[in-house]
Amino acid sequence: MKKRFFGPLILAAVLFIGILLVPNAWLSQLIPQDKLQKSATGLDPGMFQGLYLQEEMLKDPTYLPIYGSSELSRFDPYHPSNYFHENPQGFTPYLIGKGGSQSLIHAMNFAAHMDQLKGKKLVFIVSPQWFVKWGSDEQHFAPNYSALQALDLAYNQKIDPSVKKELIKRIMHFKAVKNDMVITELFKAELSGNQMAFNAISPIAKTYYGMLQKKDMYYTIGSSSERTLRPSPSVKGKSWAELEKEASKLGAEKAGDNPFYVDQKLFERNLKPIMTKMKGARKNYSYAESPEYKDFQLMLDILKQAGAKPLFVTIPVNGDWYDHTGFPIEGRTTFYKKINRQIRDNGFELADLTSHEYDPYFFKDTIHVSYKGWVHIDKAIEQFYKEQ
Repeated sequence: MKKRFFGPLILAAVLFIGILLVPNAWLSQLIPQDKLQKSATGLDPGMFQGLYLQEEMLKDPTYLPIYGSSELSRFDPYHPSNYFHENPQGFTPYLIGKGGSQSLIHAMNFAAHMDQLKGKKLVFIVSPQWFVKWGSDEQHFAPNYSALQALDLAYNQKIDPSVKKELIKRIMHFKAVKNDMVITELFKAELSGNQMAFNAISPIAKTYYGMLQKKDMYYTIGSSSERTLRPSPSVKGKSWAELEKEASKLGAEKAGDNPFYVDQKLFERNLKPIMTKMKGARKNYSYAESPEYKDFQLMLDILKQAGAKPLFVTIPVNGDWYDHTGFPIEGRTTFYKKINRQIRDNGFELADLTSHEYDPYFFKDTIHVSYKGWVHIDKAIEQFYKEQ
């Protein structure tokens, strides 16, 4: 009985150790050649939280990374992945982000890829709803948090020490980090400057880091996340004025007669049942004050130090819906002015679309751009990419 019990355990241990000892260079040979291309629109959380695929993408000049959050999954003929498929400009959009991917998540990701960001053009879409008064919360942070990128941060000697410490302090507020004893102890030693404690925990931490790297590699080999694009020939070779007109027509067809100019199916399912309840319910809300501004600044500092060349796109909210909920106009316009000033003061390029709050068919729902919104973003991306 004992032999039968211990035999499988010993075999499992040997296999596990063998898997960890396989060199990453060997594993990279097993990754399908079209993996990078397929992952460009896959919106795969495993890719966001890993390192390998993003490193490969950033080294490839044919990809233009677009960072953001849940708006990236709102596909229609004018979505950048579809639009630039039909109107190639020398690059392929590479989408990075999902719901809850806010400034801290992106800051950790950028820190882990500082070497590949120098001189790299990228697009970053800023969402107003990140800037609620409590900032990022556990519900949004935890599913997007990467222990691999957190460990990379601990050993990152290139990031400005003061920025590094502030970023570590900030992410240590979250249970996803605090519940990981190895990372917590490593961060505590880093913050206190206790090199002896840092060195003591490092052998365990580096083994953990190696395991997560292997997990990233094996996941990259085995994952099959892929999105089948449905680009429309109708967007090919049109002027921006023609595209905006066509996008408005498609938006009108999708929206029907609802008062917020959003997708009718979404309206019937999500908004109509709560219209009475939500009327005036957010009269005390504002995006003017939030911890997110400091988190956003940490991300800007990392991009500056890395020498990246980002275009920031600031988008509005659906003004008609926000008025219905009583959300004060001042609480939105103050945010628009504040975030735009913050971006410009840091020397980065800005595409300010915040004046489109009340544009019909600019949104798919109450916050996510679509139809006309994507047309304006496509135009900004194309102009930015062609700049010398």
